[in-house]
Amino acid sequence: MKIKKLETFCNEFVGFVRATSETGAEGWGQVSTYNADITCEIFHRQVARHALGTNALDFADTLNLIGEREHKYPGSYLRRAMTGLDTALLDLRGKLEEKPVTSLLGGSPGKIRAYASSMKRDITPEDEAARFLKLRDEFGFDAFKWRVGSECGRDKDEWPGRTEAVVPIVSRALGDGVAKLVDGNSCYSPKRAIEVGKLLEQEGISHFEEPCPYWEFDQTAEVTRALSIDVAGGEQDCEFTAWDAMIEKRAVDILQPDVMYMGGMMRTLEVCKRGDKAGFKITPHAANLSLVTMCTMHLLRAVPNAGKYLEFSIEGLDYYPWQDGLFLGEPYKIVDGNAEVTDAPGWGVEINPAWLEGASYKMSEMV
Repeated sequence: MKIKKLETFCNEFVGFVRATSETGAEGWGQVSTYNADITCEIFHRQVARHALGTNALDFADTLNLIGEREHKYPGSYLRRAMTGLDTALLDLRGKLEEKPVTSLLGGSPGKIRAYASSMKRDITPEDEAARFLKLRDEFGFDAFKWRVGSECGRDKDEWPGRTEAVVPIVSRALGDGVAKLVDGNSCYSPKRAIEVGKLLEQEGISHFEEPCPYWEFDQTAEVTRALSIDVAGGEQDCEFTAWDAMIEKRAVDILQPDVMYMGGMMRTLEVCKRGDKAGFKITPHAANLSLVTMCTMHLLRAVPNAGKYLEFSIEGLDYYPWQDGLFLGEPYKIVDGNAEVTDAPGWGVEINPAWLEGASYKMSEMV
């Protein structure tokens, strides 16, 4: 069964992909969020032309071929575009076989423990604690992640003293019996990261994400060796050479690939496989409620080295206005602190036709 047509529907933030086979079978996927309009242009120029006419159901080698044909353009944008092909073809196959994607990958539908993930740094420690407690009581979350430092901050805090305040205030408000995670977003030098890490240890935090510039594996490894808590990272990395170096150096304790940044599910599964061989758990990055969280849910139900929980963004339209109206119904629900992969075919979501009508459209078709 060959791929006949590939279409994109996008705005600046989100780009959906529809793949159609020569038999008329369809599947929906997504390129990575942010600058999605640029990514969709890359999709048509550098992905679709290699994919059209290839096997719609057995496409792992097609992804390799795309990388080879576009060998002068390694890196993030090509991988973000490839994700649209990968995720659309998995949805297509799932619908043909009437199975959820996780079952195609050897997993099964079911529940996944989620952690409530804050994206905000402009929030006071007291307000962060208050909204976590509300989410705990309303949805049953028993794991939470909040932000320390500032993004790629060169050791500078979001405002002076915020980290030293937000760590104990939020941790103590949550109390015992709750998993507590923080994210440094590449803020710190090793020296400062270790200082912050010691504070985290004292306050019962178990997970320190991306403490140093993510591309500096040796810096992160220094922090990992110095701390007793888990250090995590990898969300930005999209090439296997980077993952191999991270694994070989034991730069982190937990690997965090992002399905959308990696180039799709097949390439992410390869990271999971390499991590599993070396004894690493996988806690993927999934920082918004586009299709990335659903893809991650299916992944975690399928891999043997799945970590403790799913990242689940708690930010609404005030933070992510572009999330409005992406899907019909309510694909994301948290009950007793768990998300759930259903037995619906494919990804189990339906793109909102009204959103598609307002999007920029482009098509590539097999001649």
